[in-house]
Amino acid sequence: MPKFSANLTMLFNEVDFLDRFEWAAKTGFKGVEYLFPYAWKKEQLVGQLNKHDLVQVLHNLPAGNWQAGERGIACLPGREGEFQDGVGTAIEYAKALGCPRLNCLVGKLPQGVSSEKVRQALVDNLRFAAGALEKEGIRLLIEPLNDQDIPGFYLVHIRDTLRLFEEVDRSNLYLQYDIYHMQIMEGNLTKTILSNLARIGHIQVADIPGRHEPGTGEINFTNLFRFVDEAGYDGWIGCEYIPAGKTEDGLKWIKPYLK
Repeated sequence: MPKFSANLTMLFNEVDFLDRFEWAAKTGFKGVEYLFPYAWKKEQLVGQLNKHDLVQVLHNLPAGNWQAGERGIACLPGREGEFQDGVGTAIEYAKALGCPRLNCLVGKLPQGVSSEKVRQALVDNLRFAAGALEKEGIRLLIEPLNDQDIPGFYLVHIRDTLRLFEEVDRSNLYLQYDIYHMQIMEGNLTKTILSNLARIGHIQVADIPGRHEPGTGEINFTNLFRFVDEAGYDGWIGCEYIPAGKTEDGLKWIKPYLK
């Protein structure tokens, strides 16, 4: 049976962030994830996890100036120091929260910089992050995104992500496979998951179009979840979608899996 985590950045936005832990637990979720924990004190987040008996499944490395449109800084030459400091901060939070995996958004391709410099900065940064996380028993995840929602994002295909893994050459690198992004970019979901099962460290879901809950769009999630389960995937599946209405009203699809 697949196990699902609630992405608290997107779900339960009817209440303040720290109240979303309670709502997730009451709904039946056992795990939670969110984009960034850094706006809150570690003790606040740990308190919510413990109070509601929840597992911290995932959060991201710091990703630069999110409000200004940055989506990661790993591929930005000249910001290696900022990236390394962010890795240190992320590890502090992950250790406090008991979070065994961190996702790195690599960023958008910078203008006016040679492709060689961009690639070298990215490879060096990922080698640093993978090494630092491995010492703490934490997996480093890399997530390709779609270039319709995020024009200019550096990684948008699975094949390119796997080539990057070969170049970085660290055993602690895993793929974060986001169904929404990869349906837009590639389709062929079940074959891709099966072909790369050993490298997938986390899966996230949202339907197409609209990035809403499963069952609102074109993807047959009933078959997909059955396939993933039968294929032997034993990790978490993150519900990283935008509810079409109230969060609870859109959770009928998940109730059979939360029993």
